[in-house]
Amino acid sequence: MRSPIPDYLQEVLQNCSADTSGHVADYIPELARADPDRRALAVATVDGSTYGSGDDEHQFTIQSISKPFIYALAIDDIGLQAVLEAVGVEPSGEAFNELSLEGGTGRPLNPMINAGAIAAHQLLNAESKDTEHKDSEHRGTADRRPTAPEHPARTDEVQRRTDRVLTGLSACAGRDLSIDYEAAESEYRDAYRNLAIAHMLRTHEVITNEPVEAVRGYIDQCAVLVTVRDIALMAATLANNGVQPCTGERVVSAKASRQALSVMTTCGMYDASGAWLARIGIPAKSGVSGGIIGVLPGQVGIASFSPRLDAAGNSVQGVEMFERLSQDMGLHLMSNEQPSNTAVRGIRTITEEGTSTSRIRLQGTIRFSGAERVLRSVVAASESGQLEDRIRLDLSRVESVSETGVRMLGELIRRLEEAGYGVAVDDPEGVCPHR
Repeated sequence: MRSPIPDYLQEVLQNCSADTSGHVADYIPELARADPDRRALAVATVDGSTYGSGDDEHQFTIQSISKPFIYALAIDDIGLQAVLEAVGVEPSGEAFNELSLEGGTGRPLNPMINAGAIAAHQLLNAESKDTEHKDSEHRGTADRRPTAPEHPARTDEVQRRTDRVLTGLSACAGRDLSIDYEAAESEYRDAYRNLAIAHMLRTHEVITNEPVEAVRGYIDQCAVLVTVRDIALMAATLANNGVQPCTGERVVSAKASRQALSVMTTCGMYDASGAWLARIGIPAKSGVSGGIIGVLPGQVGIASFSPRLDAAGNSVQGVEMFERLSQDMGLHLMSNEQPSNTAVRGIRTITEEGTSTSRIRLQGTIRFSGAERVLRSVVAASESGQLEDRIRLDLSRVESVSETGVRMLGELIRRLEEAGYGVAVDDPEGVCPHR
């Protein structure tokens, strides 16, 4: 028996594929050649389970999805107060590449627009090449990476800062990432607006390096190659207070993670952020290559990929996918249902009327993340032969089950019965009307 979650993700992909409006980011030559019909969806839990569907192994450049992670790394490098002195936290209400600064302070309005992201990149500590994390898997990563093509603006300091970016993003993804230098060169050749932004930042002394160096490093950051599974795990790292769910490595501090999520909530979807928060209710960040990440603190990281963009620079189908997930899974941030950290109280064998029965005891409030843990535990027990032919699902300690949880538990029961198990449900309070 297999989990129904990948099937559900595939269903969402198919149902959200009809809208072919929007266009690829044709102002970046490399992105202009993207296949507009590719699409993928992935979900990663805070305890390390990942589900994907569609083109979930297709690599694309991370672009602006890198912004919240670099912001968090900068906070850990130089401290929150120093970062706040350089970059604000207010929504801009303007295009992501607008040439504007905050009135009175001269700061970029927030780190999710290009002006703030270029500034945040420059705040990373590039004093030492030894930027690897404590986890042995990432030691020496910088020495194994392909050498960057020579470029006058790719100074030693720029490359050291790029090593910091790659090490940090790789730690969030749980694997070594690399830069698509061909895409980076393509983007840099036409980076006139970002260069104008960097000159504006230099004029106001927000950055101290040469503008060409700031833009060179920032564009290399945006050209890091990822899959939708990678960015789902990166999102799950923020959901997990800065700890990577699979490796257990603390990549950023809980304080930096919380700050990044706060700014994502209000600014992550550019000048569509208010509508996104009201409609979908998930802290999110988009990128012009077609990716979107969403973070439910303490629960899951979600990622979508579809290259066609709307007028705000967000993926058309990606927005639709997230809206469907938010509605189906009850993921809106303002929902007042509190999930249980341990939905499965235990699975053990009991004897009923002389026959062995597997008793599965659940507890707490079961939303998507809790139901996913139930499904995963039962599927694992089935595959390892630990389940008896008769199963009793005990909901007597469950306080409530969300609509999503009801559907997921109902599908679990259906699949168990389809696999030949006899299933009985103890639900004295009627919290899960599954039939």
